[in-house]
Amino acid sequence: MSFLISLDDAAQGTRRSFLSRSGLLLSGAAVALLAGEDALAAKGDKSSDEDVRILNTALGAELEAIAAYQLGAESGLLQKPVLDLAVTFQGHHKEHADILAKTIGRLGGKAVSAKAKYTFPTENLKSQADVLRFAAALEKGAVSAYLGAVPLFGNRELAKAAASILGDEAMHWAVLRNALGEAPVPSAFMS
Repeated sequence: MSFLISLDDAAQGTRRSFLSRSGLLLSGAAVALLAGEDALAAKGDKSSDEDVRILNTALGAELEAIAAYQLGAESGLLQKPVLDLAVTFQGHHKEHADILAKTIGRLGGKAVSAKAKYTFPTENLKSQADVLRFAAALEKGAVSAYLGAVPLFGNRELAKAAASILGDEAMHWAVLRNALGEAPVPSAFMS
């Protein structure tokens, strides 16, 4: 238990530093898009339509992550330091979803909504470790999805913003693996 508390405390300093840097990148791209910069948000062109599709896919995954962390938080299985971490990570996903939805709208698209119900393996969640493994698997999937999406954006500023979110998802995955007693960074490359 004290390991998790010290892990959480150590992660907070690193996370604050990272979020300050990545938040600036994301905010810069978001401000330009939301402020009506035509060069960044040319409505109706083919690349913009594809970017909206990619952003909506990412938004759908972020909404699923928000629901998954809610499930974990309400499960009664998470002890205080881990529960706090789960709520923090859920907050990050909410921020990601908010900026993605706003950007989709700015590009002339319609943002997807959260599903009324998600199908999660609740029957397999019997302990804190089970919830952590479930969350880690979702975060790993998010890392892979953003990794695949970054080079597909026609708008390079959107690619930078997605890469910033990718970094946050990778940190979530590493922290969750560490909380499980697994190597936080199992290899030198992500695929």
